[in-house]
Amino acid sequence: MTKFPMTVQGARALEDELKVLKAERPKISQAIAEARELGDLKENAEYHAAREQQGLAEARIRDIEAKLSNAHIIDVTSIPRSGKVIFGVTVDIANVDTDESVTYQIVGDDEADIKQGKLSVSSPIARALVGKEEGDVVTVKTPSGVVEYEIVEVRHV
Repeated sequence: MTKFPMTVQGARALEDELKVLKAERPKISQAIAEARELGDLKENAEYHAAREQQGLAEARIRDIEAKLSNAHIIDVTSIPRSGKVIFGVTVDIANVDTDESVTYQIVGDDEADIKQGKLSVSSPIARALVGKEEGDVVTVKTPSGVVEYEIVEVRHV
């Protein structure tokens, strides 16, 4: 079975979501029971809505449990700082041509959210950065062409 990398924060977020979903189970069951009492199940919209909500919640619970069981949780703060880009680090990079700076944390695929600066480890930029060190210049092929970035700083936060 393949293990997938995940940050401590990503695992914590999934565990929190799992707790919320499991806490909602009794409410969903109650909604189904109340809707069932209304009579004819064929034309009972409340019943069908509650059953659909139950199905979605149970599917998400199974999905989260599978992700957590296959996760290799990496705490980057416990890894000695080397200046090298690895999974979980926060990296400041600067576009060589425009001098525009951007900060990304390299995270697992399920944690990625570009708006929050969380970059999937399998993205083209992350693949170019991993294994490189502060001061290195990396070339990234993007849809708009080739872009060069300099690695300004690597932080274990």
